Amino acid sequence: MKPYRLFYPMRTYLIVSGRREETNVMAADWVTVVSFRPLMVGVAISPERYTWGLVKKYGEFVVSVPSLDMLDDVWIVGTRHGPEKLKETSFEFVPSKVIETPSIGNALANVECRVVDERAYGDHTWFVGEVVGSSYSREAFPDDVSNLEVKFLAHASWSDFVTFDERVYRPRR
Repeated sequence: MKPYRLFYPMRTYLIVSGRREETNVMAADWVTVVSFRPLMVGVAISPERYTWGLVKKYGEFVVSVPSLDMLDDVWIVGTRHGPEKLKETSFEFVPSKVIETPSIGNALANVECRVVDERAYGDHTWFVGEVVGSSYSREAFPDDVSNLEVKFLAHASWSDFVTFDERVYRPRR
C-alpha cells in the first residue's frame, strides 16, 4: 500500500488553467483551503503536467467542483494530458467573474484564484491562490449549505469514485 492512499477518499476537483485555445482542465484531489482571511486555496500540481505550465505562465487558476454527472469528463481530464482531450468532454466554458481563465458552467461551483505563492515540495509544486471570485449552483449550495443530493464527487481509489451519503451526522452536544 502506498501511504498517501491512506488519505482517501478525498474530494475531487477540476483545475482550470490557461486562456482561449490554451485552456486546460485537470482533475485534482490535493486541494484545500489554507486561509480564511484572506481566503486562499492551495493545490498540488506536478511540473510534468500541462496545467503546471499554464498556472506558472498566467498566475491564476479556477477550482471547479464537479458532480457525479461529470464523472466521465473527470476521468478523461484525470488520465489524459494536454488541451486536445477537452474535445472529448462536455465542459461548458464560461467567462469567470474576475480572472481571464474560464470557469466551467456545468460545474457545481467555480472558485477563481490568483497565485500568491508557490513552493516545490518533492515531485509537486504547491500553488496558493487568493480567491478573487466565485460562482455556484444555487441548487448545490442553498442557504450556504452543501446539498448532498447533487452528488459531490470524491476519489476513493485510483479508478473508483464515490459520492456522499445524504444522511448528515452530528456529534452529541
